[in-house]
Amino acid sequence: MACPPVAVAMLVAGNWKMNGTRVSVDALTSALAARAHACEVLVIPPAVFVPQVSAALSGSTVALGSQTVSEFESGAYTGEVSCTMALEFGCRYALVGHSERRALFAESDAQVAAKFAACKATGLVPVLCVGETLEERESGETEAVVFRQVQAVLDACGVGAFADAVLAYEPVWAIGTGKTASPDQAHIMHAALRERLAESNAEIAGGLRILYGGSVNAGNASDLFAERDIDGALLGGAALDAEAFEAICAAADAEMAR
Repeated sequence: MACPPVAVAMLVAGNWKMNGTRVSVDALTSALAARAHACEVLVIPPAVFVPQVSAALSGSTVALGSQTVSEFESGAYTGEVSCTMALEFGCRYALVGHSERRALFAESDAQVAAKFAACKATGLVPVLCVGETLEERESGETEAVVFRQVQAVLDACGVGAFADAVLAYEPVWAIGTGKTASPDQAHIMHAALRERLAESNAEIAGGLRILYGGSVNAGNASDLFAERDIDGALLGGAALDAEAFEAICAAADAEMAR
């Protein structure tokens, strides 16, 4: 039985990754803060720019997020940023389990679950990223891989922790490659994720925002957002272009108005 999503504000999140200068960050943040949208808009800059962006967003409706957080609250963890530190500088959200963190920095499912738990314990909203590689998709392992990543968090935190969280499906083969899952491919995976969580709690699953990430742009955003189980987008490259970012937000606004 299908688990229908509950109507929620769509979320368009921009992950700036390791990009930007003081000048370019000011210009991009100012452009985004000047516009009002029906959808929720989130920017996720590199950690060194968080204070600058937080100040520039003051008085705007644009939310701020951290690209990653430590699972530890404090201690001898050189280079890490705790959830409390992120909160003190205005972050409301934090990415956990982004595919680049999993692949390049060897973050395991268990570590991702611990970071998710740390976010929940301190009041940050975790954006849990899950997704499969091209090899895994071609081997028919997509659901097994993605469900495993979600299950690690369910086992560690329980389904109740998803009541105020965000899930982002990011097929690794579509990130930064120009390849995008078709609206139907994305919808199938989003619906499957919602159904999997509904096995534990249908109400929480119905209200969970599930974003699609993977070469989303101004040209394909409307078609993706038209799918009922897609509640927004996690942007990469498009998030660094104010016009593209705004066009995607406008597509989310239009979908919400339907």
